Amino acid sequence: MGQTLPKPGLRPFLPDDVPVLAAIFAASIEQLTGDDYSEAQQQAWMERAEDEEFGKQLASDLTLIATLEGSPVGFASLRGADHIHMLYVHPAVSGQGIASMLVDALEKLAGGRGAKSLTVDASDTAEGFFAKRGYTAQQRNSITINDEWLANTTMKKTLGAAA
Repeated sequence: MGQTLPKPGLRPFLPDDVPVLAAIFAASIEQLTGDDYSEAQQQAWMERAEDEEFGKQLASDLTLIATLEGSPVGFASLRGADHIHMLYVHPAVSGQGIASMLVDALEKLAGGRGAKSLTVDASDTAEGFFAKRGYTAQQRNSITINDEWLANTTMKKTLGAAA
């Protein structure tokens, strides 16, 4: 039999989390998005974590941290009542339900804030994840980061009574 994995936990963002979340952000982009984005696109995207705005955004959004044995392994942020702004999981725990746990929590929080639906600008890498959760594509977007063009898709999910 395989070893039982520790149960992940959730906690709110603290200002001291910025360096470890920046590392998770960069590792996630570097190791998980290579099939969908070029190295130049990944590099431009990762550089966002080096900007002081990164920590300010985490602090101004409602940001949740997923932990394993007390150590952060992923994070997600809700902007306003109805927009998932960020969702990043360390590659070492990708596919283990951490992202689902984070989005479940954000969906419940959004519903609690009175949101009838939730949107996300999903990377091409994350689009399938959100589609499996009932999000539908609304429009394609092109954004510029440090002179690199990156595509994403705005997706929307109607929150039901169970959310």
